Amino acid sequence: MDAVEAAGSGHPGTALALAPVAHLLFQRHIRHDPADAAWEGRDRFVLSCGHASILQYTQLHLTGYGLELADLRRFRQLGSLTPGHPELGHTTGVETTTGPLGQGVATAVGMAMALKRDESRLTGTRTGTGTDAGTASGAGTGAVPPGDGDRVAPDEIPDRRVWVLCSDGDLQEGISYEAGALAGRHRLDNLVVIWDDNSIQIEGSTDLTTREDTAARFAAQGWSVQHVGLGADGDIDTDALDAALTAASTGAAHGGRPSLIVLTSQIAWPAPHATNTPASHGAPLGAAEVAATKVLLGVAEEPFTVPADVLEHTRGALTRGAALHHAWDKALEQWALAHPERAAARARAIRPLDPADTADALPAFTPGSAIAPRDASGTVIQALAERFPRLWGGSADLGDSNRTTITSGGSFLPADEQDPEGSSGLSGRNIHWGVREHAMAAALNGIAIVGYDTPFAGTFLVFSDYERPSLRLASLMRLPVVHVWSHDSVALGADGPTHQPVEHLASLRAMPGLSVVRPADANETAAAWHAALGRRGPVGLVLARQALPVQATEPAAVREGVARGAYVVADAPGTTEVLLLASGSEVALALAAREELAGRGIGARVVSVPCKDWFTEQDAAYRDAVLPPAVRARVVVEAATVFGWHDLIGDAGRAVTVEGFGTSASASDAMTALGMTREAVVAAAVDSLGAAAASR
Repeated sequence: MDAVEAAGSGHPGTALALAPVAHLLFQRHIRHDPADAAWEGRDRFVLSCGHASILQYTQLHLTGYGLELADLRRFRQLGSLTPGHPELGHTTGVETTTGPLGQGVATAVGMAMALKRDESRLTGTRTGTGTDAGTASGAGTGAVPPGDGDRVAPDEIPDRRVWVLCSDGDLQEGISYEAGALAGRHRLDNLVVIWDDNSIQIEGSTDLTTREDTAARFAAQGWSVQHVGLGADGDIDTDALDAALTAASTGAAHGGRPSLIVLTSQIAWPAPHATNTPASHGAPLGAAEVAATKVLLGVAEEPFTVPADVLEHTRGALTRGAALHHAWDKALEQWALAHPERAAARARAIRPLDPADTADALPAFTPGSAIAPRDASGTVIQALAERFPRLWGGSADLGDSNRTTITSGGSFLPADEQDPEGSSGLSGRNIHWGVREHAMAAALNGIAIVGYDTPFAGTFLVFSDYERPSLRLASLMRLPVVHVWSHDSVALGADGPTHQPVEHLASLRAMPGLSVVRPADANETAAAWHAALGRRGPVGLVLARQALPVQATEPAAVREGVARGAYVVADAPGTTEVLLLASGSEVALALAAREELAGRGIGARVVSVPCKDWFTEQDAAYRDAVLPPAVRARVVVEAATVFGWHDLIGDAGRAVTVEGFGTSASASDAMTALGMTREAVVAAAVDSLGAAAASR
């Protein structure tokens, strides 16, 4: 309450009501070490209802993560460690950026998947389900496993769990349906979601928006569901919740399934006039209400008062965390001694990728052949997957079309299941996301946050619209995820305008931190994969469906050119009079126009621009060498809207682009009908030359 009052804004109601829940989690259930927020053996906590960020910040202060009262006083202020919503990499102890509702739940599913996959590396056949695994971990009590921590058996490495606090809004968002189905299908028993069922949202009672039986929905998706009601005094029934959390984390209730705890609460309890009011969701309670609430609670009226004995008690998390940390690390050490081959295999599997290694693994494609970039990408994935076990991914039911399936990689499934090839479930390398692009992209973020794997996911470029909120968070968090977007333009053909992306390149390029790469041929595709795996931040590979000629440029030169965002693929035979800038399949179109222009005595340079952002990052000398400022006659050639290209083509430039929706026709007929022809490029070049000359 004090932090929200000091800020003059915030969301006090949920944080106030759930304070006992957060205290219970951080003191008794989450395995964590506040002195080492990056400890490998820790559980993960996700505040999906990120608007209640002060709830998490308070726990980070009380348990000893280094967040001080001075930071709480600066809640939501410029430059503070306590921003309006939790941000990964900004505040120690925050595991993921949250705020857009539903994202935290779906990201947590990816975290749970990644931890399950690593569990298979550690335990082999052990599934992690049932009471034995929970007892070994000390789950539900925060206690150190039996013994002094030095005698933990190698097979008793405690499982790591993902704990989520979510709100009504989280479960109303459609992404929660997708994510819930995925978690249920994969039986992620290391995932515990507490739903704050307070029946209130900004516009009033949730009855205004839904009569759905949410608990039944999750049960139908394969979740274990428990209900915890209010205590006799109207507060959270912490004893019942404690028992439910213990059951959810030990197997007594989950039965090998993800757990949902439906927690009845009253927003803003015990504020005498704000309890159960929509207004308490997103506005300060006011000085009078805060004072009255403090009287009811019997605490000091002075703002930001934390009695010494309270802090001493909550900071006990540091002592418990150190013991848990030591015990887990010792168990891991003993496991490695007992299973040296498995330990070596795990070390290889989770080792970060080295750009030099990935370059060495890339296939080279023969100049003069014709290969579709999506096919080339599939070949690259096979080559990389054979060398690097940490490469892990799949498609939104489009593996065949996206060419994302890892051959003989098996399917990622629950531990006791096998795919038709007979591959073990948790060690499978192909994730079958189903037609769930939104949850796929969010879960991909969770996998990347855990950090053991390099995840990728595929769909058609036009369906990247379903992924945008998760892509935006990946960009904010600078997560190393790779999105494979095939069927990149109107050239996909007869499926028609609903499937033909036009505005997508421009809109995705507008997202800060997201690298959009559209390779022109097979070797550029390999180079794009190499560059993507060597960068921090999300990368989208935009791949043509149709076969394209492989250019004669040496692969090493292509890798350098792609990594720099743009490079010269064919220079003018004499003086450069006009620049032809293109990406993807239209590079071949620009090359054909160059030949015709040469026949007319016009010198044209063709520049492939696979990634505008990477080109912008280069120094002025390189940019000017590729695009000489003195050459003002320029043409951009891309089967998409021209939006976003004017900074490179200038005032005399012309565009051969698609400024409306596509059409249902064969690929060649669609391209011709929409003006994507060699003749159009030649005409635009002549026109641009005239415009440049006239404006001198």
